[in-house]
Amino acid sequence: MAIEGYSMATLDAFVGKELGVSEWVEVDQARIDAFAQCTGDHQWIHVDVDRAKRESPFGGTIAHGYLTLSLVASQLTERGVVPHDASAAVNYGLEKTRFLTPVKAGARVRNRVNLLAADRKGDGRVLLRTENTVEIEGEGKPALVAEALALLVA
Repeated sequence: MAIEGYSMATLDAFVGKELGVSEWVEVDQARIDAFAQCTGDHQWIHVDVDRAKRESPFGGTIAHGYLTLSLVASQLTERGVVPHDASAAVNYGLEKTRFLTPVKAGARVRNRVNLLAADRKGDGRVLLRTENTVEIEGEGKPALVAEALALLVA
């Protein structure tokens, strides 16, 4: 989704502002299991539904923190954080990430994005720093808050 008036030339005007909120994404057990398969992280609290129902303080399985964090990239794209006139965007890393609330299997999450900085690096490159608050539907506290960096190329 494009952000009205948002482009490589106008990034500075959006610093300190909310860029929007992504759509809800369901984090179901199939997604959790697929992430475990990809990463090799098969800890029971994520993949053993029966044991998690019996022993987990959450009453069932929870998503890996890094699974929840991995959703941020697609949610940023969905929100149009990469301006339409950028020729490329490269993940540049994270400044700070805090995992605040576990995401229970079957929960839905969305990303509330604020633009913290747009540092011009020369040669048409801009380093974006966004604050990403991944909210859990029906929960008072977010799943995580992460400052993400992306290098844009004009």
